[in-house]
Amino acid sequence: MNRGLLIATAMIVAGLIGIAILPQLVPSAARLNSPNAASPADYREPTPIATAGLPVQLEALTWTEVRALIRAGTTTAIVPTGGTEQNGPHMVLGKHNYIVRHAAERIARRLGNTLVAPVLTYVPEGSIEPPDGHMAYAGTISIAENTFASILDATARSLRAHGFTTIAFVGDSGGNQAAQQRVAQALSAQWIGNGVRVLHVSDYYADNQQMTQLLAAGETEAGIGSHAGIRDTSELMAVYPDGVRLDRRRPDTDPGMAWSGVIGDPTRASSERGETLLRLKVEAAVRQIRRETAASPEQEKL
Repeated sequence: MNRGLLIATAMIVAGLIGIAILPQLVPSAARLNSPNAASPADYREPTPIATAGLPVQLEALTWTEVRALIRAGTTTAIVPTGGTEQNGPHMVLGKHNYIVRHAAERIARRLGNTLVAPVLTYVPEGSIEPPDGHMAYAGTISIAENTFASILDATARSLRAHGFTTIAFVGDSGGNQAAQQRVAQALSAQWIGNGVRVLHVSDYYADNQQMTQLLAAGETEAGIGSHAGIRDTSELMAVYPDGVRLDRRRPDTDPGMAWSGVIGDPTRASSERGETLLRLKVEAAVRQIRRETAASPEQEKL
């Protein structure tokens, strides 16, 4: 046999061996879904999982721990939404993400039997071309509202598939609220006969008594502001003080966000105020979730 034929034969044999071995090394989707394959639901842990003391953050758990928690009655999931946007020269772009992650964990622990999905950090922040709103400031990342709604929809469907029966959208940014409400209403209507409800927890953002508390403490509406002012600056100082550049805080002296991106007076913020304001948001969310889960879907339709 000549040398060329030997090489060709060796290559053919090696290829056949590879074809035989590869399926054993790389589990394909077909193999995972084979009728003869064991279902993940049939997997048995070597020892029982003690669910007490496990984290409430979904991403900090293994899949078998999540399964054990669901089977033990943890059937509420919070979907926190933040954003990556300008917050004046004194606060980091991830302000909403730090705040809502912290708040969502507190809400989950107050409710009990609740897990927290990873924070959705890509949200509507204004037009990209031409840039407007927060997109006029360096570092902001925006997506279309319909894209955000699709992500919310897929997230809720994923959680429902695993056995969660209450899914609560908690948004820390104003631009997140409309899509959350729209998706929550649509999915709740679709799943009304299956015992699954999706909530837009609007009270966390819009009816949390923060303005009332600050006005009673002697602040003005102009000083409180609506973006990067007293409230969110105080909250970030409470949960992530390294995210606030104290020496760069300046009161808003221009109309709107024309210069600094600030509306309000962040120099009036403090970590002590932040803790009070966070407590009000958490309490508002807990009250709403308890109220809406206590009512039957049929009652909510009336």
